[in-house]
Formats: sequence, structure tokens, C-alpha cells
Amino acid sequence: MKMTLSEIAGVLKTEAPAGSERIAVTGVCFDTRKLKEGDLFIPLEGTRDGHDFIATAEQKGAAASLFAIGHDAVNTKLPLLEVRDPLRALQDLARYYLLMKVNPKVVAITGSNGKTTTKDMCAAVLSSQYNVVKTQDNFNNEIGVPMTILSMETNTEVLVVEMGMDRPGQLDFLSKMAAPDVAVITMIGEAHIEFFKTRDRIADAKMEIVNGLKEDGLFIYNGDEPLLRERAKNVQQASKTFGLSPENDLYARNINAKQTSSDFDLSKWPDLHFEIPIMGEYNVSNALAAILVGRRFHIKPEAIQKALKTFRATDNRTQWLRGDNGEMILSDVYNANPTADAAVLGDFANFPTKSRRIAVLGDMLELGDASKDLHAGLASSLNPHKISDVYLYGDDMRALADKLKDVYAPEHLHYYAFGSQPELITQLADDVRADDLVLLKGSHGMHLETVLTALQATERE
Repeated sequence: MKMTLSEIAGVLKTEAPAGSERIAVTGVCFDTRKLKEGDLFIPLEGTRDGHDFIATAEQKGAAASLFAIGHDAVNTKLPLLEVRDPLRALQDLARYYLLMKVNPKVVAITGSNGKTTTKDMCAAVLSSQYNVVKTQDNFNNEIGVPMTILSMETNTEVLVVEMGMDRPGQLDFLSKMAAPDVAVITMIGEAHIEFFKTRDRIADAKMEIVNGLKEDGLFIYNGDEPLLRERAKNVQQASKTFGLSPENDLYARNINAKQTSSDFDLSKWPDLHFEIPIMGEYNVSNALAAILVGRRFHIKPEAIQKALKTFRATDNRTQWLRGDNGEMILSDVYNANPTADAAVLGDFANFPTKSRRIAVLGDMLELGDASKDLHAGLASSLNPHKISDVYLYGDDMRALADKLKDVYAPEHLHYYAFGSQPELITQLADDVRADDLVLLKGSHGMHLETVLTALQATERE
């Protein structure tokens, strides 16, 4: 990003400070810990009022700062642009920058599961031919999407943007901001069912991603999901389906899901064999979405094949790591819901091992009134003959622990209430041995990454 402060003032319809035509802005930032010289500081409201950090932004070399009209004055020499709402100003600036300064093709991706991995796959495929920018970290909401847009260089040809959702109307807003050329829905699960109550309502909210889709755009969705097939009939733009059943426009055959990779064939190109460096049939489905995106942008099949084989997934999405005692740890600690947990447990139960398979599961959050029943439902995915030991953490995981008492012997079933993670870490670290396979799976709010760090750093005899 490179704009003068006076141009930004014009976009935001506010008075430009004297000399602003000579002030270059080279980025935006709302966190002074990450601020770079030349950034425009965005004082957002959070646990702290962002205006409290304008002086720090000045010390770190910010070019200027937004300032909410009517806010108490702050002691600073920074040029200030007065706006009614700094967040809305950030969004307006992003929309202008996207359309008027860069104007790339936009691929927008959402889904209850798999959107981050699909984003990574799409970016890898498109990067074989285009200059691509993709969403970093979890920048997929009303703050993250405009920050991603404003991170683009002006030579960006394709923007691959992940869009999250936790309430109705959110994807409508994000889609209309980004005006995608391609909109992708990976799947409908139970994530956020606490707020939406039913999967039907989750599907309705996910479909909002097409609200900003260009008239000549393409809607790509998981055709194995009846809720999406039903709603896609009302979409005016062209659509393509992917999935594991032959009824889809693109489907996989001869799937071989292994511990650290998966491979498959396509009926579309029988001479090509595809491989992805990540486990799971569900990730094969994500790869199919990326293949359809690649073909929309005229990427050759051989280039797609090569890109998928070498793409790098975002950390902590079914990522294999080695523990301090030699055990292999499957880290999937960023997100969890019943569909995702059951899929990962199904694969994990069949991975070859010379020793034991140990599952460490944290609460699946935002499941609402059905949470305890949905947690207990995971019992069908846990077989003591395949997963010998189970560690459960969180208040709602008690329902699963109660369900498993008739299946697992007491010495192989371990339950820890929320707040008892140190005890879990101590007992798990003492228990795990070389050649064990350990699965860590839970919602991000359960912070199982702390367990991962402990397993990788604990010294054991």
C-alpha cells in the first residue's frame, strides 16, 4: 500500500491536515506492537480504547492516525484524520483501495470447516501463474478482511480472502466489501450452532457469501451437502460443485488417505494422479475446491497437480510434529466441531503405529443447548481397540467422559475440568512414550497449544 494522507482524507471525506499531500502512508495498523514506520494507525475499540495508544504509534513512526469525532483530545503531534467511526473508515478505505488502486480478481472462501486449508490450497494453485495475496493468520472478519485488502501491493493479480462468520449478516457485509469473482463454500457443520440453532440457519448465513458475487462470477460449493444444493438453485450466477460423490461436477476417485498425505484420481483427467501433503478425505474435498478455482483462472491441470503436492498448510491444522520423547503429535488445535472431530478421529484411529494412539480432546465451543449431546456423540468415533487412551478437557467434555465409562477402563480414560490443564499436562507428559501417536484437537479457546508446547519441551526420562 502506498497513498498520500491527502488522498486518504478524500476517500474518508474528512479534512486533510496541512501538508498531507506530502505525507506518504505505506500501511495500516491497529496494534502498536506490530506497527511499522509509515503506517496509518487505526484506533479501534476493544478491551482498551485504541486512542490510548496514539502516542505510542507516534513514537514508533506512524505517519498519521485516525481519530473518532467527539473523542477526548490526546497529546500528540501526529496528523489526525477525524472520522465518525475508525472501523468503518478502515473498511471504506479498504473498499476504495481494492477497487480503485489494485482491482485484482477476488476469491472469497468460507465454510464451517476447511476454509483456511482451502485458502492455502487455492493460493498455492493460483500462485503458479499469478501474483497472489492471501489472508494471513485468522484475519477473516470485519477487521481482518480490510487489513488483508490493504496489505496488497498494487501489482497483486488475485486476492484469496478467507471469510469467517459467527452471526447473520456478517458474510453479507464482507462479500459486498470484497465483491468476489469466485465464492467458495467448503461445508456446513455445527460451528456456531449456539447462535444459529440449526444447520439450516447456518447454511442460510453461509450463502450470504454470494451476495456480493459479481454478475459474471462463479459459485463453487460442496455438492455433497444437500442444504447447499437446495439453496444454490436460487443463485443467478454460474455454479460448480465438488465432493466425493459422482453427482458432483468434480469428484475424487481411488482416495488413499495416509498419515501425512492423501492421494486421489479424478475422472476428469484420468492420466493425472493428485497428491496433497496433508491427511484426510475431508482435505481431498478441499483440494477439489482449489482445483475448480484453478480451472476458473485457466491454470493447467499439470500446474495444479504440482502446486497441490507442495502447498504449505497454515500451522495447527492437522499438522504433524514430534514431541520431546519421540512421539508423533497430530496438532489440530485451532478449531473444533462435531463433524471435524469425528473426521479426524476416524483417520487417526487407522494410522499405523508400533505403540499406542492417544486422543486429547478439548471442548468444542459455541454449540449451544445441544453441546453436551454433541460432545457425547463423539463416543461412536472412539474405539479402545484403536485409540487406547483418551484425555478429555473442558466442562462439556464431561458428557463424553460419562458416555465412555462403559467402553474404556478407568486407567485409560482421563477427564479434566476446565482450568485443570496443568494437571492434564503433567499426567499426559508422564504417560506418553516414544512411538506413541498423540492427537490434540479442540476449539482455539481451550488453548491446547499449551499442551503441545509442553509435550515438545518437557524433559522426561
